[in-house]
Amino acid sequence: MAIFKKPILRSLGGKTREMPTGLWTKCPACGEVIHNLALSENLQVCPKCDYHMNLGSSDRIDSLVDADTFVEMDAEMSSVDPLGFKGVTTYADRLQSYKQKTGLVDAIITGEGRIHDHRVGLGVMDFNFLAATMGSVVGEKVTRIIEHSTKNKMPVILVCASGGARMYEGMLSLMQMAKTSGALALHAQANLPYITILTNPTTAGVMASYASLGDIIIAEPKAMIGFAGPRVIRETTHQTLPSDFQTAEFLEKHGLVDLIVSRDKMRDTLDVWFDSGTTHRTVLRGSHAAESTYPADLYLEGSDQHRGW
Repeated sequence: MAIFKKPILRSLGGKTREMPTGLWTKCPACGEVIHNLALSENLQVCPKCDYHMNLGSSDRIDSLVDADTFVEMDAEMSSVDPLGFKGVTTYADRLQSYKQKTGLVDAIITGEGRIHDHRVGLGVMDFNFLAATMGSVVGEKVTRIIEHSTKNKMPVILVCASGGARMYEGMLSLMQMAKTSGALALHAQANLPYITILTNPTTAGVMASYASLGDIIIAEPKAMIGFAGPRVIRETTHQTLPSDFQTAEFLEKHGLVDLIVSRDKMRDTLDVWFDSGTTHRTVLRGSHAAESTYPADLYLEGSDQHRGW
C-alpha cells in the first residue's frame, strides 16, 4: 500500500496563454534569440555575432539610397513559362506562389537613385523569390539598368544574391550570362564604373557572370560565394577543402574580393569611393585601413588608370 498518493492536478479553468508567433528570430550562427523589431533596426544583422541574415530587396534599397530618390524601372516585367515546365508543380504555379508570398514580381528590383546625392543605377536581387535565380526577366532587367546607366553616364551597383540560373527556363536562363556580360563590356568601354556587392549566398551562373565582373567587388562578412558547391568540388578534386572555403574572407585573402564591408557601413563606404571619382581600389581600402590588411598607400597594377564620369 502506497504511503503517499500522487495529487490530482486539475485545471483552474482559465485559458492557456500562448506565445505569439513571428516575434522572434533565432540566429542560425550563434543561436541567439532576437526580437524581430531589434533585428529589423539592425538591418537583419545579429547583434551578438554579427551574422548577416537575408535582407529583402526593399529594405536593402532603403539602407543604401537617399530617402525618396529611388525610381524603379521595369517594375511590371514578369516571367512567363516558355518551356511549359512541369514537375511536382508547374513553373507558372510556382511563380504565382512566390509573387503572393513575397509581394515581388521577380527576383530583382532595378532603378535609379542617389547615394549621398551621387546619381547611380542600382539593381538589388532578392533571395526570397525563388532563391533569386536568374531567368529571362532577371537578365533583362540587369541588362536594361546597365544600358540605362551607360546612356546617362552613371556608375552601376548590383547587389547580388543567387542560387544560380533558373532551371525552369532551360537554355534561356543560361543565355542571360552572356547578355549581361556584353552590356557590362559596353559600359566599361564608355569608361564608366561598375561595383558589385556580394551577399550570402552568391553562386553558380550569377557568380560566373556579372557578379564577378565588378571594377570593385565588395562582399558582406562570411557570405558564401562560389560557383559549384563544396561537395561537388571535393568529390571532383579528391582533396580536403579549407574550413573557410567559398567564404568572403577566403576570397578576399586570395584576391577575388576587394573589400569586406558590414551592412551598416556599406552606404558610407560607397560614398567614399564616389567622392574619389575613380575605380581606384585603394581609396576604399584606405578608408578601412583599421579593418583591412591592405595599407592605404597600396597601388595595384593598372590602378593609375582611373575611370571618371
